[in-house]
Amino acid sequence: MADLSGLYDAILNGDDKLALRLTGEALDKAADPATLITRWMIPAMDEVGRRFEAQEYYIPEMLLAARAMKAALDLLRPLLAASGAQPTGLVVLGTVKGDLHDIGKNMVGSMLEGAGFEVFDLGIDVPAEKFVEAIRSKNPHILALSALLTTTMPEMKKTIDALCRAGVRHEVKVIVGGAPVTRDYAHEIGADGYGENASSAVAVARSLLGK
Repeated sequence: MADLSGLYDAILNGDDKLALRLTGEALDKAADPATLITRWMIPAMDEVGRRFEAQEYYIPEMLLAARAMKAALDLLRPLLAASGAQPTGLVVLGTVKGDLHDIGKNMVGSMLEGAGFEVFDLGIDVPAEKFVEAIRSKNPHILALSALLTTTMPEMKKTIDALCRAGVRHEVKVIVGGAPVTRDYAHEIGADGYGENASSAVAVARSLLGK
């Protein structure tokens, strides 16, 4: 296959226009969409995550890289669907009831998409019942809950309790995260995993699915 390291670099450097152009050019030359993702795009986002963990990248760089990845993915998604290619897994994502913060949630969603997951974002201020409905209708592998306020953290436990009452808790892995959330709190409320940041959330999701 042709050397598409330029696509890798475009995503790593957050150049969405270049990422889109190079993806289009590769497709014009009959490149395989799945190969573009697995060989160039996912490794680029993995490197973004590594640099973020090492404090070589910060939130602005991560957001730009995620935007570049999304630009390329939007071009590839219809082709992947037509070919029957399966995503790494399906994640339902949302910020819990009473919490209107979405930057952290959006970063997690972008990083998960960059890692090959399909993401269904419920948005902000999501009540427990809506998470239950999404699990029943979407059959996700993972439910990702975000909270950015100490006052809304209890909604995470309420959501997990609601999953139990609805009889769907066993159908999904639950990961939690957000500035005030800790690993101990995740364990206390019965979550399956905890993501300290967007990069670690991807690692946890992969681990829970054995990827």
